[in-house]
Amino acid sequence: MKSKLVIGNWKMNLTFEEADDLLNALQEGLADYNLQTEVVVCPPYPYLELATDLAEESNFYAGAQNCSQFNNGAYTGEVSAPMLSALGVEFCIVGHSERRKYFNESNEVIAQKVDRLMEQQLIPVVCCGETLEERKADKHFEVVEKQIKETLFHLKKEDFEHVVIAYEPVWAIGTGETATPAQAVEMHKFIRSLVEKKYGTEIAYNTYILYGGSCNAKNAIDLFANEDIDGGLIGGASLKSGDFITIIEAAETTTKEN
Repeated sequence: MKSKLVIGNWKMNLTFEEADDLLNALQEGLADYNLQTEVVVCPPYPYLELATDLAEESNFYAGAQNCSQFNNGAYTGEVSAPMLSALGVEFCIVGHSERRKYFNESNEVIAQKVDRLMEQQLIPVVCCGETLEERKADKHFEVVEKQIKETLFHLKKEDFEHVVIAYEPVWAIGTGETATPAQAVEMHKFIRSLVEKKYGTEIAYNTYILYGGSCNAKNAIDLFANEDIDGGLIGGASLKSGDFITIIEAAETTTKEN
């Protein structure tokens, strides 16, 4: 039975005190669970040490929201993979649609970030997904295939085994819109088929493919009930401990059912 993975992406939210409160609420709320589900919390950079310290004695891992494609140097404002590793971070999101849109990150840059994370034995959570215009033009498979191939398919098989993929239809991020379970499953199956063609059936099965488009406490169980959806990359709902725990419970329930 394959467990699920739930990652909370706090984005650029919360003060230090609010972050401390939320992390402690999650620690307390998850303390009594014997979780099969892997849980990762990705706060903003200033709160990573809070998260890594608490993660050592909690039912969750700490992750970052981004990293530099460079290991060091005169890159003011950047944070490198070696820095994240030294903090005890274990996961890092790269290629999020907001990074692509607002910071003009290309597939080439994202591939470089994946390589830097791999060098530090950190787990990259690599995002992919189409805009509304691309879906309406029936180019969603083409777009996602290009993103996957150009950011990940340069990896050796033994490295790819440590990658997480998050499908995030851009039109469903922060809009309240969500892909229907059928739409999400269709894309997840497609992504898994790409991985299978490149790396084989076993790796395709074991690769975590998460859904990342406005997954929340109400729709999580319907999404996670599908065997090709291995969990979720959760945005706004991860900022409320009760909602985030409800999503984790949905992952636990559907794992047992499957």
